[in-house]
Amino acid sequence: MPQDNSKVKVMPKAVVCEESKLRGDITFSSGCVVHPSATVIAEAGPIIIGENCIVEEYATIAHRLAPGEEYDDNNILSIGTQNVFEVGCNVEAARIGDKNVFESKCFVGKGVSVSNGCVVGAGIKMIARQHLPENTVVYGEQALQREAIDKQGSQTLQIDFLRKVLPNYHHLRKPNYDPKKARSVV
Repeated sequence: MPQDNSKVKVMPKAVVCEESKLRGDITFSSGCVVHPSATVIAEAGPIIIGENCIVEEYATIAHRLAPGEEYDDNNILSIGTQNVFEVGCNVEAARIGDKNVFESKCFVGKGVSVSNGCVVGAGIKMIARQHLPENTVVYGEQALQREAIDKQGSQTLQIDFLRKVLPNYHHLRKPNYDPKKARSVV
């Protein structure tokens, strides 16, 4: 998978490992943590990942082209804040709000829209076009859905830990974009 580093924007305080596979116009907001072996593909249009999201090993976030579709700068996949993409998940959702958890090895297809505070359980496959209302938990072999009793907790402790530990073991991409200065700092 060829790297297209010229369009990858890393905001200050984001931790993005060099070993991650990135293709297309991708923006990592402040506080994001991207593990090595994570994959982000912006094929159909730009991807903007909100603040304090975690993308773990072998997780894939993709904004793919449909057959006959072409890349469009206005076709933006905007991912909210404080989302967690766990090991081996594959997320191609049309929309992703805030404070969602995509557990290990789940698959969320292009026709799915995820609001806020949702959990897609480990191994779940969601391919049908649908909208997950706020605080929905998808679980079990039949991908049953229910409303969560409690709201999603904060990932602050995990993000702080990863921000301290990852630089000790991996090379990081340097921040190359500061929205306050509104220009690249390459």
